[in-house]
Amino acid sequence: MAEPASTLICFPYAGGSPETFRAWADGIADDIEVMCVVLPGRGRRLKEPRYDRWQPLVEDVFEALSPYLHRRHAFYGHSFGGRLAYELAHLASAAYPGEMRRLFVSGCRSPDVPQRRPYMHRMTENDFCGAVASMGGTPAELFDQERLLRLLLPTVRSEIRLAEIWDPGHPSGVDVPITALYSRDDAIDGWTSMRGWRKFTQQQCELVEIPGGHFFVDSHPEHVTRIVNTRLRNVDE
Repeated sequence: MAEPASTLICFPYAGGSPETFRAWADGIADDIEVMCVVLPGRGRRLKEPRYDRWQPLVEDVFEALSPYLHRRHAFYGHSFGGRLAYELAHLASAAYPGEMRRLFVSGCRSPDVPQRRPYMHRMTENDFCGAVASMGGTPAELFDQERLLRLLLPTVRSEIRLAEIWDPGHPSGVDVPITALYSRDDAIDGWTSMRGWRKFTQQQCELVEIPGGHFFVDSHPEHVTRIVNTRLRNVDE
């Protein structure tokens, strides 16, 4: 079997599932392989302990991904996943020079933008549920299923906490190109929060506008996959 032009490794938003990226299947080019990182607290890993610190999370995910990083690859992370993808990009580009083709970050503030207060992860349960619902990425019917909600919300809260306390301390940007995707209708991390990504790569950076709100990876996948295809296909040409 021919080696793909690139392997796109995807990192979902807080509480997100691989279903977001599986839904991209029809839009992604045939020569791009798509993989999704499944963190504890969801799916088959529902009962595993969730991470509460960045360092062990990054180290463990990097170790798990290492068998796939010796070949051409790119990272795509949305919101919390964008922060994780950026952290891992430093390790991957250093350990496997020349193999990482691009870092895609979407709906994710750049490292120089402070987190807005008050923190969501410190809210009471009722206020937290209301805040999550207002973000728009969780199906409304889920909030009527108390048992399922109680299973999933701790994962969402723990990953939102990590997103909110994220404080990268890298002395320089990643040595790979960055494509930063944003929506003008994103009330969480739109263009204003993302324009600083230009300062966090040693190569080129582009900002690309996508329709939809904060969760455009779910609502407008065709726009996202078109951008991915044009940046990753025929990488050696």
